[in-house]
Amino acid sequence: MTTSAHPPETNGRTGKKWLQAWDPEDEETWDKALAWRTLSVTTFTLTLAFASWFIASALAPRLVSLGFDLSQSQLYWLTAMPGLSAGLLRLVWMVLPPILGTRKLVALTTLLLLIPLLGWGAAVQNPETSFAWLLTLSFLSGIGGGAFSGFMPSTSYFFPRRMQGTALGLQAGIGNFGVSLVQFVTPWIIGFAMVGFLGAAQTETFPGREPRDVWYQNAAYVYVPFVIVGAILAWTMLKSVPITANVRQQFDIFGNKDTWLMTLLYVMTFGTFAGLSAQFGLLINNLFGAGNPEIIQRLSDGATQLLIEGYAIPDAVKYAFLGPLIGAGARVLFSPLTDKFGGAKWTLVSGIGMFGAVLFTSFQLSPDTAAGAAAVEAEFNRFLIGMLVIFLFAGIGNASTFKQMPMIFERRQAGGVIGWTAAIAAFGPFVFGAMLTVMPPEFFYYIGAAFAAMCTWITWMRYARPGAPRPS
Repeated sequence: MTTSAHPPETNGRTGKKWLQAWDPEDEETWDKALAWRTLSVTTFTLTLAFASWFIASALAPRLVSLGFDLSQSQLYWLTAMPGLSAGLLRLVWMVLPPILGTRKLVALTTLLLLIPLLGWGAAVQNPETSFAWLLTLSFLSGIGGGAFSGFMPSTSYFFPRRMQGTALGLQAGIGNFGVSLVQFVTPWIIGFAMVGFLGAAQTETFPGREPRDVWYQNAAYVYVPFVIVGAILAWTMLKSVPITANVRQQFDIFGNKDTWLMTLLYVMTFGTFAGLSAQFGLLINNLFGAGNPEIIQRLSDGATQLLIEGYAIPDAVKYAFLGPLIGAGARVLFSPLTDKFGGAKWTLVSGIGMFGAVLFTSFQLSPDTAAGAAAVEAEFNRFLIGMLVIFLFAGIGNASTFKQMPMIFERRQAGGVIGWTAAIAAFGPFVFGAMLTVMPPEFFYYIGAAFAAMCTWITWMRYARPGAPRPS
């Protein structure tokens, strides 16, 4: 899509909320304050969108302990479904910026986040809630993921190319903190009643601990007032760039070889970030916690007991936020470095690092329960380190690929490519969840290592080596 502004007589968009002339490449006329205000508001709302997108990943590891009768496979599907819907919705949201404009797009999308948040808040209070309805709520959570492909191109219109690595990196990186936020806040916010009318307490049972009262509806309801504020800010403070784009113009990116190659690279980076963010808690639980039958035994009366004397089960929800936190932080910190040194070099570093970390982690997935508590805990620590390193290099790659795209593609196409690659990478949680239901985790990690190796080779040959066809 083109990002050049046109006079109102050619686009029909008039009024105070539509800019009548806009060229961020012209330093004399570029409204820097408006650009940074747009970035601030859209980043705030994008963070809430990501929190809504990953609410299922924060709740799923604890549903069984709340009395829900769900299998491992069903729990994986609950955390996978938001990825399927986000990927599909991003294909819609990527074409909306020139149609709705930044202001309407951000405000209306933010309001839509209320649907899954209110739904989850009600559902977790009733263990009789059907799996079909939980799966529906997981699908609706993907609205938050779909927002990314509309918000990012919208923000890119407001910044010159030389600053897009920093601007988009900040927005995406801080927005990604929403994943870590929802997983970090959940263990704390569920420990008390926020407001009485929001619902009664549930009883949570956890192996090795006394039952306790919890308020899991808080994990969803806590974001509702912020969502309302975000929608108001977007409606009152944002403006829109009048952009001329038709369907043919928006989709001619698919005739460009680099569209497909950059899609692969962004799947390696953000697809891995999103996929592992969604499944991290369940992986901890199913490999080293209550989901591993060699560690936990369920007795006939429904109670559970540890089979390994002295073993302290890791609480998945207390670790799951670390990976997204590191990945999002890396995206923010490395974005200015991609502007300084170029994106392709850092994508190469990302690919090499991810290959090594994924391969290392693949050997930490089968705790030797016969060796005792110390051995299992040591393997869990190695698993945790390996996972966090994967998140680190995925975050670096998230920053570098978004620097590459505006450099590789002409301005008219760059926004569409960003939206498309983001849409495909958003399927990460769905693909990862589906794979983990049909194959051993070791095989899943071997495939990941092979894919990272392939993407590293593509980066070197096409973008990073001396004399590369498309240096970026």
